[in-house]
Amino acid sequence: MIPEIGHFSLILAMLVALAMGVLSIAGGQRGRADWMALARPGAQALWLLAGFSFLCLTYSFYTNDFSVLYVSQHSNTKLPDMYRIAAVWGGHEGSLLLWLVMLCSWMMAISLFSRQLPDVMVSRVLGVMALIAVGFLMFMLFTSNPFARLSEIPADGRDLNPLLQDPGLVFHPPMLYMGYVGMSVPFAFSIAALLNGRLDAAWARWTRPWATAAWICLTIGIAMGSWWAYYELGWGGWWFWDPVENASFLPWLVGTALIHSLAVTEKRGLFRSWTIMLSLIAFSLSLLGTFLVRSGVLTSVHAFATDPKRGVFILLFLAVVVGSSLILFATRAGKVRAGGAFALVSRETFLLINNVLLTTAAAAVLLGTLYPLIIDALNMGKLSVGPPYFNSVFAPLMMPVLFFMVVGSFARWKSDTVADLANKLRPVGIASVIIGCTLPFLAGTWSPLVALALSLSVWIVLGSALQIYRQLKDTVNWKSTPISFWGMHVAHIGIAICVVGITMVKGYETEKDVRMAMGDTVEVGGYTFRLINISERTGPNYNADVGTVELIKNGKVLKTLHPEKRTYFSSTMPMTEAAIDSGFTRDVYVSLGEKLEDSATPAWAMRVYHKPFVPWIWVGCFFMALGGGMAALDKRYRKKLAAKLTQADIKGMAV
Repeated sequence: MIPEIGHFSLILAMLVALAMGVLSIAGGQRGRADWMALARPGAQALWLLAGFSFLCLTYSFYTNDFSVLYVSQHSNTKLPDMYRIAAVWGGHEGSLLLWLVMLCSWMMAISLFSRQLPDVMVSRVLGVMALIAVGFLMFMLFTSNPFARLSEIPADGRDLNPLLQDPGLVFHPPMLYMGYVGMSVPFAFSIAALLNGRLDAAWARWTRPWATAAWICLTIGIAMGSWWAYYELGWGGWWFWDPVENASFLPWLVGTALIHSLAVTEKRGLFRSWTIMLSLIAFSLSLLGTFLVRSGVLTSVHAFATDPKRGVFILLFLAVVVGSSLILFATRAGKVRAGGAFALVSRETFLLINNVLLTTAAAAVLLGTLYPLIIDALNMGKLSVGPPYFNSVFAPLMMPVLFFMVVGSFARWKSDTVADLANKLRPVGIASVIIGCTLPFLAGTWSPLVALALSLSVWIVLGSALQIYRQLKDTVNWKSTPISFWGMHVAHIGIAICVVGITMVKGYETEKDVRMAMGDTVEVGGYTFRLINISERTGPNYNADVGTVELIKNGKVLKTLHPEKRTYFSSTMPMTEAAIDSGFTRDVYVSLGEKLEDSATPAWAMRVYHKPFVPWIWVGCFFMALGGGMAALDKRYRKKLAAKLTQADIKGMAV
């Protein structure tokens, strides 16, 4: 009975979303206040219906209702409660329902926290998002019903993929989806502005906090996924340039360009068409990522579905969304008034340069991701594009981004001079080069690429420190400084921290694959690892070999590590649970391999790593997200309208 109620809730949600989308947009276009008034309650009703359907599916998992096909495929009676709940989004159908819930949650948030915006704008925004929801509801109901029943009920389920039986499944997908789906908000604001014909500073001010909030969620989600892969897969990698990883990274790159372009549009009224295009591209890339994960064109640990029919549906939906938005942009872009002028040397110029570099980097990653798929689809053979391509293309594009990040923050709006910028930045530049070129000597072998990356990181930190110092010096009351100022510098420092982590671990990590018997030792990165013993342990739904490894430095035992090799009852595939000792400037990492049967004495394959500064990658991401949150909380985004819009105002905003 519960699955049928959940399915009916989805049908009702589709009808509500369709009616709400049509009436809200039509009301905005025709100036019908009564139709526009349906937008907020419609969004709240849609959130309740989607949430209720999600709870029904969760209840089916919790009660082991194996009459539901999706539950029988992704759970069983021995699955721990935490993973039984997380298994709701552990497969294609449930993750799609989570996608819908996140979309409706964004709509709910807009309906509650956009009271200061004109009703005509809110109705258009919510109407656009409701039509997006219709597309995904149709996808679920016609091709991916999470409540489909089985005629013959199995005694037990197949179990959740062992790779997903980890706390990372609880937190990573919801946060990543919140960011993915959040890109629909600036998309909807842009479509609403194109329908309205008014792309001004007010529109940018309304859009910017929502775009920043989506970017924050995407940042945290990507960082969580990187950390999860790092400790779960057992070979110490934190980014693989996997096509599905790239699918989440692409909207992040374009979203980063978008929030900076919105800043220029809000401040100076410039880059309006460019900002609109970035918002359309960011959401289009989110939909493309959905296609890659669910179409069956990829074989990946991240991919959910292998049914080509589902891929065709999403591809058609992607074509409709992207095609209609580009047509609307083409017909309305000519009516967008040009903003004010700016000099070649100005903050606007440097922000534009970084925007172009970020979108170029996204295009390069997109090419490397899709090109092998296109070649395969055309039956032109198999082609693999791996880390060497991405590293060689992406890193050179990011170096000038890091440089201009500081130059742009020091440059004045409208016009500046090279001489003034040079005077301001000369001390920072000299100190950065000296420190950045000296630090590699302390780490070991000197490398020009490491020195360059560290110099740019120090450049960002010192540049932010100098600006903060000047702000405090020139301001009587530091509390009067906008929180967005602090947020900008916290985020920029976070990028510097992340770059230091990436640079140091790529430049100086060491690893060894060894055969170890009881009492054997191996030295890596100045640390000694001694295998004490291997014991057996039985978990709730698996058996495990558990190693006891002493971590030793200078003859002193620092810690005892316990790597595991698990075999789940429902699967013959062994899973590695690495043991990691994290410190401020390094991780030491041990993973347990297979038992070597051909050895006269009991021995195991072991992999040990020393990874300098790798935790800084995720600490930097945290600071980026924190800075974005501070910027989004700026009080200017919470200003109330000076007065209620009259009916004439509403008609004036209608097209």
